[in-house]
Formats: sequence, structure tokens, C-alpha cells
Amino acid sequence: MTTHHTHGAVPLPGDLCRFEVWAPDRTIELVLPDRTIPLEPADRGWRRAVVDRVPVGTRYSLRVDGGPPRPDPASRFQPEGLHGPSEVVGSVFPWSDAAWKGLPLPRLVISEVHIGTFTDEGTFDAAIPHLDGLCRSGFTAVEVMPVAQFPGGRNWGYDGAAPFAVQNTYGGPAGFRRFVDACHERGLAVVLDVVYNHLGPEGNYLWGLAPYFTERYRTPWGAALNFDGAGSDEVRSFFIQNALMWIRDFHVDALRLDAVHAIVDVAARPFVEELAGEVRAEGRRLGRTVHVIAESDRNDPRLVLPADKGGLGLDAVWNDDFHHVLHVLLTGEKQGYYADFGGVGQLAAAIQRGFVYTGQYSTFRGRRHGAPPDGVGAGQFLICAQNHDQIGNRIFGDRLSTLIGFEQQKLAAAALLLSPGIPLLFMGEEYGETAPFQYFVSHGDPGLVEAVRRGRREEFAAFREKGEPPDPQETATFSRCRLNRRLLEVPSHRALHELTRTLLAARRDLASLADPSGAIYTQVDEDRNTLLVRRGSGAASTLALYNFSKEDAEIVPRGAENAWSQVLDTSEERWLGPGNTDQKLLSRFRLRPFSAQLWRAR
Repeated sequence: MTTHHTHGAVPLPGDLCRFEVWAPDRTIELVLPDRTIPLEPADRGWRRAVVDRVPVGTRYSLRVDGGPPRPDPASRFQPEGLHGPSEVVGSVFPWSDAAWKGLPLPRLVISEVHIGTFTDEGTFDAAIPHLDGLCRSGFTAVEVMPVAQFPGGRNWGYDGAAPFAVQNTYGGPAGFRRFVDACHERGLAVVLDVVYNHLGPEGNYLWGLAPYFTERYRTPWGAALNFDGAGSDEVRSFFIQNALMWIRDFHVDALRLDAVHAIVDVAARPFVEELAGEVRAEGRRLGRTVHVIAESDRNDPRLVLPADKGGLGLDAVWNDDFHHVLHVLLTGEKQGYYADFGGVGQLAAAIQRGFVYTGQYSTFRGRRHGAPPDGVGAGQFLICAQNHDQIGNRIFGDRLSTLIGFEQQKLAAAALLLSPGIPLLFMGEEYGETAPFQYFVSHGDPGLVEAVRRGRREEFAAFREKGEPPDPQETATFSRCRLNRRLLEVPSHRALHELTRTLLAARRDLASLADPSGAIYTQVDEDRNTLLVRRGSGAASTLALYNFSKEDAEIVPRGAENAWSQVLDTSEERWLGPGNTDQKLLSRFRLRPFSAQLWRAR
């Protein structure tokens, strides 16, 4: 990244502060509580000033071409909300994580968290006391959904319009730093979900300031960000500086890039590749392990292939195929993109190779989809049984726990946690949380509110027999999404939680499960809906057996014989199951309906 400017306000010693804004062909005035100061033109359309008597905590606004005061698009804090004045924020914080160096990818077991609904208070500070519980469950990382300032106090976070400012209702930058420090104190890595494909429709003060957007391309959210046209160097620097801020000033361990397939960029060196390189260099400079993870539905291995193999060099990539085939096996749903999925053979492919679709014809898309992930390690795919998107984009935001039975929930946990990819569980999934995760907003523009309501109704028009989707603007829609940890007092939820802990302990302690680079062999029986997954070799090998049918099943392993010792069976009575089968012949394994078993060589 070649830039000599820093977007926004940067405190300097002696209560000096440097303000810089990229605004070609605009006059910019800095509005302070006691004075107004013009920003002077600098090179390539920048406006800047170094101002005295501006200590950390000073509130300020910008006046563009003599218009009304408005917040800085690169504000580090919006204490009065998205439309209020900005605040000068320093980087000094009493960090206690000097010994923390991050975690390698194979160690990551991620709990995806929405701060607003993770606790009744909906703040970073209120979340901290629950981190110990995540550790006891076996998680090693927390993925925080976007925290960039959005309108009001209720939002998934993808309507953020001030990318550098931490949401004020969550606790602002100080609260986020306390949260990250507390995570590191407990050995938890922090993954932050960042949105570099669009800005929210309300409070987007980059519009009209400079060519941050282009009409050459369109995204699902409107005009695309300008990553490859005239002026794109400064646009890239805006978002790369944002990424580096999270790593440097907030000690974040990994960035999850939202919907990179919606970043339109035909430059010789794509923005995503440049960002990943800068983040990795910053990690090396700080002596920490940092990762960049791409969310993408394109099944494109180039995202994670190294540059010398024609790739963009990211560390890991979303694998929606794993979710889709597992969901179909468990629920039988076949609408929409689920039409392309079904059968344990596809699950075997997702476990063994990553993508299911590697160039085959997709009925849903009406074309071939994906490419072979040759050269991509099994541990570079992020997998899940559910996440905020897959839950929240249903008409009523219903979780998997409300769609399938208890035995199937245990089977889902085993299929996810015994697979070699990076597992992600949506908050509360470890104990079978039943609270929905519905789409909610708190926009201030009545016209926008009505447009969002209309959009949700149109999206689910084919499901009208089920009723109207919840009103996104209603406080009740947000409130019903809060976790109900009292469910842990219910025997079935407590049993699922204990099973999750046991599965994660096995994933950590058994060598073949801890190493995603080891050999993987699968044996599929489509007729009986069973799957065998053998990982590792020799004395270190394990067998994971899955029965996705409603009947008892038998699996006879092919190939070399081993003496096996059972680690767990999800149908055991200790997990409130019907009781595991009597295994007299260990060359033939019998499974209860909708169950999984784990065996290790002895």
C-alpha cells in the first residue's frame, strides 16, 4: 500500500491532531467546539491540517462545500450515533496480552457471536463474563459479527456506514479493546467480520465526497465500491488502513471478509490480494499470527492458493457446500440452492476435498459451478452446520434445533466437529439454542424502513402460507433473538452441550483429528445413507461412522483391518440416546438411526 496519508483524525503529541480527508474538488472545513478551520489542499486530492488544542476525546465534524456539519467518514468513534459528531480517539490502552501470539488455523474452533443479542445488555463488557463458558465448551476463537457503526442500536452489522468507528451502543472502541484483551487472557483468538463490499444505505457520508463508488458495476446493495477505476488507490487505502487498524490497534487475530464475490475488481493485482498481503506483513511486524478468511459462494480455490500458483493468498475460505449438503441430509429441504444437494456421497466429497461443486452443472444456477480445489488443504475450508446467514435468511429465522430432532442434532455436531475443516458454530449452537435469529434493523429514515419491510415481504412471497416475516424494525424482533442460557438446565440441552465438549476434546487430543493435513479415506453407501470417514494411518488412525437414515444400519469397513476402541457413540444413554449397539464383531459396526460413532485404532 503506497500512501503518505491517513484517513481521519490522528492524535499527535502535545494535544496536536492531524486531520486528513480525501476529497478532490471539495472544500472541507473542520468544525471544532470552539472554532472552524479549513483543511488545506495536498497532493492527489487530499485535504489536511495539523491543529493544536485538540486532545483525545474532542468532538468534531466536517463541513463539505459549506454544507451542514457531518461526521468524518473515517471517524474512530461516534458517541452520539451514526449521524452525530465524531470523536478523536487515541490508541493508548493498558493491554495485558503481550505474550499472546495468536493461533494457527488448525487450532481454530469458532463461536460466531452477535454482540447485541449475545447478552441481555448487548455490550462487549456484558459478553466478557461468558467467555469462560466458551473456553469450557472447547472453543478457541470468537468471531464477532461486524461492529462498524450502524444506524440506531439494532442491526446485524452489515449496514455499517462508518467502517473505522466501533458501534457506540456496544461500548465503542474502549469496550472492544477490553473484550479482545479478555479473550486473549483466556486463550481465545478473535476473528472480526468486516464488510468491504458495500456500505449501509443510511449514513453513508462517503457519497459525493470522492469517487469511492462506481456505476460501472452493480452489487446486490447498489453501486460498487471503486477498487479498480480512477482514484481507486485512495479507495483501496481507505479499506486497507481499516483492516490494519483492527490488527494493530485492536489486536484482532483474523479478519473474515464478507462476501468477497461481491467485490468487483479487474485490476492486475486485485484489492483482496493486496489487503491480504498488507495484513500478513503487519502480523509479521507485530510478531503475531494473523489470518484473512474469505466468505465466498463461488467455490473458487484461487482465493486461498498462493500467488506463485495463481492465487490471491488468503488463509481460508468459506465452504457453503458442506453446510448445504448436511442441511439437506438432516432436514430433507430441497428448495432454492438446496436443490443441488443431497446424499452422503456429497458429504464425503465436502469432507475429503472441500467443495462439492468443482465444475459440475448446478441446477440452481443453470450453469457449471466451482473449480477443483487442487493444492488447497482440508484445513483451509471453514465449515458449519448453521451460521447467522443460513438461520437469519429463513422467513422466521429458525435454527436447526427447531427443524430436526434431538438425535439428528447430535449427528450434526459429530459430522461438523469430526471433519477436518475449521468448524464454526453459531452462538448457542453448542447446547441447542432455540431462540431465532431474525433480520432486525433500527433505521432512522421512515422511507428506508418501509423499503426494508417491503423487501422482506417480497423475498418470502413464495412462503405466504407460513405467514408474514417478522417486522425488522420492531424491537420485539430483535429481543426474541437473545440467547436463553437457561436452556442449559434442561437435560437434553445439557446433554448436547456435554457431547459437544467431548467431541471437541477428541478433536484436540486425537492426533489424526487434530491434523487436517493427514490422509482421509471415505466409504459411502448411498442406499443405506451411511458414511465412513477414516483419518490418519496405522496406530494413529480414527474411524468416524455416520448413519443418516431412520433405520438401524451396519457398516463393514473395506481395506486393512485394525483393532478399534470406541471413543463415543451419539446414541449412548449418557447423551440421552436410545443406547448404543452391542459391538461384538469389530469388523462390522452397527449404528442406531441418525447417529454417529468415533473409534480409534488400538
